[in-house]
Amino acid sequence: MKIFQVERTLVATARISQLENRRLLVVRERGGGRQVAVDPVGCKPGDWVIAVGSSAAKDAAGHKDYPSDLTIVGIIDYWDETPSTAPARAKELA
Repeated sequence: MKIFQVERTLVATARISQLENRRLLVVRERGGGRQVAVDPVGCKPGDWVIAVGSSAAKDAAGHKDYPSDLTIVGIIDYWDETPSTAPARAKELA
């Protein structure tokens, strides 16, 4: 599983029938590039999400033959995207 932020909806009207009517979203991994993910959970731009890839992406999208390499499986309720300062704080307390 990886954490991504939803950037926007991807509109693709000409697509194979196996994609069914699932929404496609452009997502960005923190510090990484953009990818396209299937959205079976109803995300909106700005949401931080958990996504799975490979065969788990196919299962999460509905069935083993689904043509997905990345599927969103959950919306994160809280995500602090700044690096943790816990190690520095632990040194202060020592």
